[in-house]
Amino acid sequence: MSKALFLDRDGTLILDKHYLADPAGVELIPDVAAALSRARSLGYKLFILTNQSGIGRGMYSLDDVHRCNERMDELLALPRPLFDGICIAPESSDQPSLYRKPSPRYILEMITLHGLDPTQCWMVGDRDTDIAAGLNAKINAAAVCTGKHDAATWAALAAPGVRVFPGLLEFVATLR
Repeated sequence: MSKALFLDRDGTLILDKHYLADPAGVELIPDVAAALSRARSLGYKLFILTNQSGIGRGMYSLDDVHRCNERMDELLALPRPLFDGICIAPESSDQPSLYRKPSPRYILEMITLHGLDPTQCWMVGDRDTDIAAGLNAKINAAAVCTGKHDAATWAALAAPGVRVFPGLLEFVATLR
């Protein structure tokens, strides 16, 4: 069985610009490319799970999100395809949700589709909903301090067993 990282996008891979619709605004968080390259070299499949409520709110389109993801890929400058799957949850918080975190649906679907070992899978993100999605899917969860919450806030919020890291590279350094 394979192992995988499920990654939030905004605040984990790229700077969270809040309702980012313009690819020109995409900025990588430092050391993310190195972290993703290392994870791949360790045999991890990589998936993105991103809430994009701006679509559901009519602020931007799914095409805008795809263009931002393409720009992120360009900036990462790693062999493609880098990601084994990308789930864009377009629902706003007041709309019926299928994939919006903290829903575990996408993670569970990918575990089945790719024959992943849940004990070797991680959800990594900068928000409590990211962590909850991983825990709801019964996989490991790790928090990073590159977005919404800093270490002190995570200390108050994080569920037992959820480790907190300064960033993605520090997390990936713990993987085998």
